[in-house]
Amino acid sequence: MSRSQLIGQIKQKKSFLCVGLDTDITRIPEFLKSYPDPIFEFNKRIIDATQDLCVSYKPNAAFYESRGVKGLQSLISTWQYLPKDTLNIIDAKRGDIGNTSDMYAKAFFDEDASGMSFDAITITPYMGNDSVTPYLKYDGKWIILLALTSSVGSKDFQYLETEDGHLYETVIKKANTWAGADKLMFVVGATKSTEFTDIRKHAPDNFLLVPGVGAQGGSLEDVCQYGMTKDCGLLVNSSRGIIYASNGEDFADAARAEALKLQQQMQVELEKAGVI
Repeated sequence: MSRSQLIGQIKQKKSFLCVGLDTDITRIPEFLKSYPDPIFEFNKRIIDATQDLCVSYKPNAAFYESRGVKGLQSLISTWQYLPKDTLNIIDAKRGDIGNTSDMYAKAFFDEDASGMSFDAITITPYMGNDSVTPYLKYDGKWIILLALTSSVGSKDFQYLETEDGHLYETVIKKANTWAGADKLMFVVGATKSTEFTDIRKHAPDNFLLVPGVGAQGGSLEDVCQYGMTKDCGLLVNSSRGIIYASNGEDFADAARAEALKLQQQMQVELEKAGVI
């Protein structure tokens, strides 16, 4: 999906919601476990219930890889089912170099090799340019670099002082010399909304993938106040708050209700900012 297509979807759906498919076999409704692939059946129903309300889906690779071959098949089936008018992100947080990164890129971007071809992948930038360039070889794909996270441990490294300010600011400035805003996004936690002003100084046009709204205590209004651009420039992710809204047979309806609440709030913010 290109940048212009993503912006078009945001305006059409009046939403910048990303639904995280962090699907845990221990948390899905019990009745689904009689299906041949319970994880995929759960994801399928969540997707059916929410696809008109969101512009992106983000499976977290760990929840699938932890189940071995069965989990990988669930992930492949999920990717195949994801709507093609949404930005499909694999939250893999890979961060190696050389041939290893080439193989990670092939795993998630090369359908002929792996059965999957996601639109975007999350990357940890600690090893620098070498950990990013293998993914940039793929046309039409996005790289989403971790910049500033919502975790308590973010203070261990991300706020270290450098000649550019904090380390997360150095990451953003340097990464923007490797690719433009049509290929590069950054992860910025919603609980760091006041830092969005500084981030926008270095990344005025990049889309930001923002986890942490809802279950982790982030404020959508604050994120939009400090981070929204004329093109929106935000993908706000919600995982647990949507997909685990109910553990009964009504789980998909409950997920839709939670997604709708967020979409309606997002519409207000988009209108307020003049994006729509």
